[in-house]
Amino acid sequence: MRKSWLPAYIALGVTWGCSFIFIELGLEFLTPFGVAFVRCALGAITLLIIVKVRKIALPKDKSTWRKLWIVALMLNVVPGILFAFAQQYVTSVVAGIINATTPLMTMVFMLLLFREQKLKSEQIIGLLIGATGVMVVLGIWKGIGDNQLIGVVALLLAVSCYGYSFPYTTRKILPLGLKPEAAATIQLCMAAITLLPLYLFDGIAEENYRLTPLLAVLALGVLGSGFAYIWNFSIIAAAGGSIASTVTYVTPVVAVIVGWIFLGEQITWHEPIGAVFVILGAAMTQGRLKRKVVSK
Repeated sequence: MRKSWLPAYIALGVTWGCSFIFIELGLEFLTPFGVAFVRCALGAITLLIIVKVRKIALPKDKSTWRKLWIVALMLNVVPGILFAFAQQYVTSVVAGIINATTPLMTMVFMLLLFREQKLKSEQIIGLLIGATGVMVVLGIWKGIGDNQLIGVVALLLAVSCYGYSFPYTTRKILPLGLKPEAAATIQLCMAAITLLPLYLFDGIAEENYRLTPLLAVLALGVLGSGFAYIWNFSIIAAAGGSIASTVTYVTPVVAVIVGWIFLGEQITWHEPIGAVFVILGAAMTQGRLKRKVVSK
């Protein structure tokens, strides 16, 4: 039974790691608004079907929906647009690596929002190592290489939204006692509704619907924004939140490999080295390395 969570863990890591190539392909016929809307809409439809089959009731309280709408803005709407926008200017490899700074951004906002929490020395070191890793990924000593600054800034803003969303969820959503599937369903529904006007305004980039980009967007929505939540919940239930959160360290590795193999993106020597620094910094801010040392 202890290994029953492994298939879901692998599926989640691969799906989220591939999401950057899915976005890249989706941009062949969708705008950033279009990519963000379609993935949320497909994810919402997927989860609505799941909660219907499992007979999970959705909350009706307006206050709950409003709080989940804020989560949707921070986890789906704004980052969804920014990641798609950024990947017009940076490679999927860089996008995947910078996405791995999410635990670092989360720590920053936890310290800002929960001021009673004191910054530990290993967390300071972890934040510095993570920041160094980002600079190494970009090759800051030679500019930022083939990646344009506007794309890098958009990625950092997107990850900042992720960082804010987690402490907000801890304070405002978890005390509500909602079933995770119900919360995720409302979250994606609100995201899709919010993005719909933007999609209608400027959602289609080109009337050129090739099979591969269509399948990529389908996978991005159904798997990356739909089943991914279910997989994540099952991992937390079977192995705990600590193990579930380590999928953050798997996604950049998958993103680098997939971008290199399927998109032919060039990987410079400093990108994987920087990725190691980012992952190491993230692990230190979460106290993982310290726990391992103590356990020995």
